Amino acid sequence: MSALPTLSARLSNAFGDLWELYIVTDGPSVDWPEHLFNRTMPVPTLDERVQALAALGFEQATGAEWEWQELPCGPTDRARLLGAVDVRPVGGAG
Repeated sequence: MSALPTLSARLSNAFGDLWELYIVTDGPSVDWPEHLFNRTMPVPTLDERVQALAALGFEQATGAEWEWQELPCGPTDRARLLGAVDVRPVGGAG
């Protein structure tokens, strides 16, 4: 039995300040599965992220935890955030 493939899910507010969750795949970025939260604040909760992943057909990989990074965007701008977690297709789909 082979292990399910692991991909990276990213949560970012770097583009237009709206929160977006997307799955990084081998294909071009225009084909990456994505979920828009259509808001600037607050940061999507863990439950909202789990639901968004499920809607895209993914789940957090066993033992994986969200890691956060602040992205510099200029001396007068507020910080941009990037969250990442390992995910896998639900039920081996994908």
